Amino acid sequence: MLARLVVEKGYATEPEVERCKERAKGKTLFGKPKTLGQALVELQALTPNQLERLELLISNQRTGRTIPGFKMLGKLGKGTTATVYKARQMNLDRLVAIKVLPATAMKSEKAVQAFYAEGRAAAQLNHKNIVQAFDVGQWSNFHYFVMEYVEGKTVHELLQEQGSLSMESALDIAIATAEALRHAHERGFVHRDVKPKNIILDGEGTPKLADLGLARAIADREAGLAERGQALGTPYYISPEQVRGEVEIGPPADVYGLGATFYHMVTGLPPFTGNDAREVMELHLHQRARPAIELAPSIPPGLSEVIEKMLNKKPSERYPDCELLLLDLQAWKAVFTLQRGEIETGRGG
Repeated sequence: MLARLVVEKGYATEPEVERCKERAKGKTLFGKPKTLGQALVELQALTPNQLERLELLISNQRTGRTIPGFKMLGKLGKGTTATVYKARQMNLDRLVAIKVLPATAMKSEKAVQAFYAEGRAAAQLNHKNIVQAFDVGQWSNFHYFVMEYVEGKTVHELLQEQGSLSMESALDIAIATAEALRHAHERGFVHRDVKPKNIILDGEGTPKLADLGLARAIADREAGLAERGQALGTPYYISPEQVRGEVEIGPPADVYGLGATFYHMVTGLPPFTGNDAREVMELHLHQRARPAIELAPSIPPGLSEVIEKMLNKKPSERYPDCELLLLDLQAWKAVFTLQRGEIETGRGG
C-alpha cells in the first residue's frame, strides 16, 4: 500500500520504488530488517514528515479507523496485542492515546474479553503515577481503549541511552512505581508486568505506570485457574510464581517485577540474561541474582539488600506488599536527601 501511494502521489517512480524495496532487504544498525519507508527516506524519495503522513493514512484505510470525536494524529507504537495511536479528543481539546485491538485478535473472543478487562481495571485506578483510562468501546469493526497521553520517555528508552541511571533517579522511579502499585493492590488488582518499558516519565519527570494488559483481580480465582500453568509476564522481569503459572498471584509478584526493574536501573543489566526466554525464566526459578552492589559498587550495601529482598525466590520472604517496601525506599530517599544537603552546606561554607 505504501509503494502504491508513493507512486500515485508522484513522490517516486515505480522503478525507484523497486530499488527501495531491494534496499529494504538490508539490515539496520541494530540488525533489524529495514522497512520500505526507511529505504524511501534514505534514498530521499520521501521526507520523514511525508512518510509519517502516509503511514497514518494507511493505518486509517486498513481498518476504517476513525472514531467520532477524535482526530487521529499518528502511530505511537505497535505490540503483539494492540497498536497505540496518538489522537486529539476534539470536545475537550486534549491529546490522548488510543489503543486499538488488531483485526486478527478481534476474531478471538478471549482476546476481546482481555482487552475490555484491561479497560475496566484501568478505569478503577486513579493515581498520579498511573496512566489514566478515559474510555473503552467499539466503533465500526474495531475495539478501542482511550487513555491519557504521556509525552516522554520510558525507563527502557533511558536505559538504552544511558546504560544505567543515577542512584537517586532510580530510587525516585522505584518509589513512584511502588506508590502506583500500592494503589492498584489496595483496589484489588495485581499488575503482573512491571518492567522498564511500562514506566513512562512525563515532561516533568513524573513516572507513570502503564499497560494493564496482564492486570488481574487478586481475588479472581476463576481467572487464576484458567491461566494455571501459563508463564504470563516478560521474561527479564517475571516473578518465579508467574513462571510456574501458579493460581495465586498477589502483590509480591509485583514487588519482584519492580525489584528486577530497580536492579536493571542501577546496574545497567536485568538480574538474569540468557539465550532465550525459557533459559531466562529458568534462572528466575533456580538461580540467585548477583547482588546489585557487585555490579554497581557505588550503591549502599543496605539499598542493595533491599533489592535482594525484593528479588527473593519465595514470595513469603519478599516484602509482602508495597506499604512495607515504601518504608525502606523512602528511608533511603531521606538518606540521599540528607547527604546532598550536607554536601551543599559544605560547599556554601
